[in-house]
Amino acid sequence: MGWVEIAPISNLPEGRGVKAEVEGHVVALFRIEEDVYAVADTCSHAEASLAEGEIFDGEVECPRHGASFDLATGEAKTLPATSPVMSYETKIEDGMLSVLLPENQS
Repeated sequence: MGWVEIAPISNLPEGRGVKAEVEGHVVALFRIEEDVYAVADTCSHAEASLAEGEIFDGEVECPRHGASFDLATGEAKTLPATSPVMSYETKIEDGMLSVLLPENQS
């Protein structure tokens, strides 16, 4: 797929998640100061939106059962989740946020 523009960085709120649908991917976006992270929005443990979770120390906590995931890698950091969520590379150019989508969609 490649890089897909999402939105102006100024549209993303600081310190909380935003859910976005991008070319068939449902992504949770998180802006923390000058950095933006993107992970698959659905928790790997249960059907819950990670965009609705709380952010702390580079992780997002699932609002349903409290599992946390690394925002940079998608790694499951605490139980009950044991599987990671997909993470997406992001970049900001000329004030626009873009996300790198995988070539093969599943």
